[in-house]
Amino acid sequence: MDETGSSPRVLLERQYRHAAQDYLWELPAGRIDPGENELEAARRELLEETGYTAAHWRRILKFYASPGFVAETMAVYLATGLRRGKAQPEEDEVIYKRLLPLPVALRMAVGGTIRDAKTIASVLWLEHQLAQQRTGLGLRLRSASQSKKQPRGRK
Repeated sequence: MDETGSSPRVLLERQYRHAAQDYLWELPAGRIDPGENELEAARRELLEETGYTAAHWRRILKFYASPGFVAETMAVYLATGLRRGKAQPEEDEVIYKRLLPLPVALRMAVGGTIRDAKTIASVLWLEHQLAQQRTGLGLRLRSASQSKKQPRGRK
């Protein structure tokens, strides 16, 4: 998330997904390589797919991707303090990226333009947290006490 403007912006990418037979808007994401933990994988994928790095990381969601037939979990990290760099996509990846104002991303999510579940859940989570912050009820999205190393959740 980029917080430098008047409205927070969400970094989304658009790439072709064979299973969907279409281009999808998504958060940067990917598999965890052998020997990596979730946070290391999130950092690597952000850099490879977008060229960005982030100063602050916090796990915000962990859920089953499709518990009806696989036990795979997904973790979503909020990355703030973004710094632009050079993307390092894999040879077969063609990725378009955009920093979109949160209200635009929210309209895309509820309007059906974003069709990726992790991205929809994450955009809704972020909007909810910011709304709660405006009323004084929400979590602080970034704080001086944040550690780059995240606590492990329950399995």
